[in-house]
Amino acid sequence: MHKGSWKSRRHGRRNQRQNSRFRQHVSNERCNTEAQQSPQDPGHSTQEAPSTSSSTAGSSVPDLPGYYFDPEKNRYFRLLPGHNACNPLTKESIQQKEMERKRLQLLEEEDKQKKKLARMGFNASSLLQKSKLGFLNTTSYCRLAHELRVSCMQRKKVQIHSSDPSALANNQFNLILADTNSERLFTVNDVRVGGSKYGIISLRDLKTPTLRVHMHENLYFTNRKVNSVCWASLNDLDSHVLLCLLGIAETPGCATLLPASLFVNSHPAGDRPGMLCSFRIPGAWCCAWSLNIQANDCFSTGLSRWVLVTNVVTGHRLSFGTSSDVLAQRFAVMSPLLFNGCRSGEIFAIDLRCRNQGKGWKATRLFHDSAVTSVQTLQEEQCLMASDMAGTIKLWDLRTTKCIRQYEGHVNEYAHLPLHVHEEEGIMVAVGQDCYTRIWSLQDAQLLRTIPSPHPTSRTSIPSVAFSSRLGGSQGTPGLLMAVQQDLYCFSYS
Repeated sequence: MHKGSWKSRRHGRRNQRQNSRFRQHVSNERCNTEAQQSPQDPGHSTQEAPSTSSSTAGSSVPDLPGYYFDPEKNRYFRLLPGHNACNPLTKESIQQKEMERKRLQLLEEEDKQKKKLARMGFNASSLLQKSKLGFLNTTSYCRLAHELRVSCMQRKKVQIHSSDPSALANNQFNLILADTNSERLFTVNDVRVGGSKYGIISLRDLKTPTLRVHMHENLYFTNRKVNSVCWASLNDLDSHVLLCLLGIAETPGCATLLPASLFVNSHPAGDRPGMLCSFRIPGAWCCAWSLNIQANDCFSTGLSRWVLVTNVVTGHRLSFGTSSDVLAQRFAVMSPLLFNGCRSGEIFAIDLRCRNQGKGWKATRLFHDSAVTSVQTLQEEQCLMASDMAGTIKLWDLRTTKCIRQYEGHVNEYAHLPLHVHEEEGIMVAVGQDCYTRIWSLQDAQLLRTIPSPHPTSRTSIPSVAFSSRLGGSQGTPGLLMAVQQDLYCFSYS
């Protein structure tokens, strides 16, 4: 009797343990099922997932579909689709909040730290000592000293004076483009009522510590989108501005030569008005002006599967068929070549001496993995710099058609963003889709500076920049100009 009761009690405890394991297993399955079904439940937008332990809240937090982990509160929060306007917690809003937090943090660090060093042990005294000891030649010393000044640039707001101050408050900068001598900026401003307005900013009065400029506006206004802009040297150096306008409704696209003399006081007194002309060109993505003597008074436009080279004096045209849309162009100066970057990722050069599309009109062929948005020639046209919509920036050797250097850190997913190569200063500048301006060393691809936007980041407020060591002319202030929304900033050397 005693032995049987002992066996029954042992058997009862075993069943009790099995039942508890079974209940725990069922409870876990129920929790997993609810976690999988809850993201599809449209109700209770503020529902919270069970909080995780402190060990789970480390760097390796699992990513649950439909949930967002808040590291500050150490728990998951449920997300709803982004199209729900009543839901304050979406993936896009979370990313925007995180980007804004990082931007404010960088701005605060820049304000506190007056001197930012691009590299460890990189200062003026060490450079001077190495130069005196013979470890650095004159070229290397000048390049490194310039990098040091770039890393120490300070942000200051520029005062813009205009005959119509109300227009400055209502219009937003779309792009700025400096001329060859960095004496003027051509500006395209988005008007709130729709369309674009043009102006020219004189930089001759841009001097520290008081940074002031004057904008010369013109009544010329268009309700069409500006796809591309470049300075054109028709009568004189940078005498005109070439604009590619997108067609709208029954109005076809066109390329317009706008004389800079149309803007009040943009040229010295006594200059004759330049030629104003327009060429009907359907759907031009980009444009470039030729400074080569063998293609004098010519400009090129990149179209959908076409390249069109037009002589503005004679009206003669050369057309070249391509297999993809041409998004970026650049004329060589020393040789009669036109470099083109395509949506397919191909980069090819057209020999302008070939009057037909027979064999040999493609002089060089390079390839990127994404759509090419900008091409620049440098080092006596033996190298070419190109960027694409995947954020890749490569330096190509045109003699061997091989990539010799790659610049990391640029951010781009789908935008048509330009490159600014300044070979004399030994730097390259690019603004990413994340609204950060990055400066690299051309020599070794070192990232020298990352500048956050002074305004909150958005897809419609990507800054437009211009860099020069002589802003305003030969006696001008060296530094970086940044236009964002209605404001203009100068990052000058300290």
